[in-house]
Amino acid sequence: MKELIENIAKSLVDFPEMVKVQEIQGEKTTVFELRVGSGDLGKIIGKEGRTAKAIRTIITAASMKQGKRAVLEILE
Repeated sequence: MKELIENIAKSLVDFPEMVKVQEIQGEKTTVFELRVGSGDLGKIIGKEGRTAKAIRTIITAASMKQGKRAVLEILE
């Protein structure tokens, strides 16, 4: 799932080399911290948060197949 998040984020930003995803595994929840370069935060969040919501929906659907909960945190 980490690779999926990286690929989506890299396709949206101006500085794909700055995209980093850290995966933190818990017993029932996995937290993904998505870090992007300065100025790219708006591209990941999108107009009215629509892009971020779409990414979170994809992650939620994929994680439910694995029987876990996933949380995406977007950081600059």
